[in-house]
Amino acid sequence: MNPSFVGIAELVEAPSVAVVVDVMRAFTVAAWAFGQGAEKIVLAESLDEALALKARHPDWVALKDGPPAPGFDTVNSPGLLRCIDLGGRTVVQKTTAGTVGALAVKEASLVLCASFVVAEATARLLRTVERDGVTFVVTGEDGQADEDLACAQHIARRATGDGTDAAEFLRRAGESRAAFELTAGVRQGVHPDDVALCLELDRFPFAMVATLEDSLMVLRPRAVPSLTDEASI
Repeated sequence: MNPSFVGIAELVEAPSVAVVVDVMRAFTVAAWAFGQGAEKIVLAESLDEALALKARHPDWVALKDGPPAPGFDTVNSPGLLRCIDLGGRTVVQKTTAGTVGALAVKEASLVLCASFVVAEATARLLRTVERDGVTFVVTGEDGQADEDLACAQHIARRATGDGTDAAEFLRRAGESRAAFELTAGVRQGVHPDDVALCLELDRFPFAMVATLEDSLMVLRPRAVPSLTDEASI
């Protein structure tokens, strides 16, 4: 599969296949939103755009990083989002790193957004892609976030069939700067269960695919056959 791992600033041209990784917390939150019934997630370029979309579509659910703010319905926390019924609704998401990374590769032929909770489904989808190179975008800390790099490396290994033990990758993520800041209360808009939820491997059976729809970058879940299903075909 020939994977490469880059930060957002290192992207000089649109890759063919991009896997944008944000473990703590954008794409863990996105997976939880789909788990709670959301139909789609619009990835906003700015807080102003998120608020403008919310103003035009009052029934949409807008969320952001940090503390609660006027105009937003909730914050970028899986622990808080898991209590919200999103059945059939559209979510507008703006975060510091994850949504920025996805928008940076919006011209790619395939854009997947990933975290540990959808790691195996993402890897299975990558196995079906006939491309030599896959670019993993490590979104946090200018490409240095170890939780994102660890998740990207785990998905790359699973996509090529090299090993199944995720323990070391999860350990690295759990000892990352982001995990410390979430646990220590350095970051705002946090639930006490956020780190544990971000480290819950393969909780959801779908991958998350982002595509341009009417100039908006829209994220949707995509069901991926399980290994048992693949073996029976």
